[in-house]
Amino acid sequence: MSKKFRPPGYHPIRKFKVILSGLYFAVVSDFSVAYKMILSIFVLGLCFVFREWIDFTLILLGTGLMLTAELFNSCIEALCDFMQEQLDERIRIIKDIAAAAAGISILVWATILIIELSHIWNSLKR
Repeated sequence: MSKKFRPPGYHPIRKFKVILSGLYFAVVSDFSVAYKMILSIFVLGLCFVFREWIDFTLILLGTGLMLTAELFNSCIEALCDFMQEQLDERIRIIKDIAAAAAGISILVWATILIIELSHIWNSLKR
């Protein structure tokens, strides 16, 4: 990237710190994000130990999709609450749509984890 397109004071490490700060805040403040992260890390660890690289990659992809949707959902809900504190039908619809997107990603993530855990369980039986 050319220097002329970089904002003054741009530093990639600072951006990485902001990313980690946002993820830390999401994990600490939202239990649903925290337990999903812990469960994903556990299953990722199992796949790493058993050297199941394709499974590892699939779980990583599913977890990334789920976390992204959860974080967007949390942001949309917070923005809606900030903009309109009273009950509003339009805000309810916006929140419901955001929750549906997060719910679909959670369903995909849970399906991936169940399938991968069954693969690991079957390999332990052998």
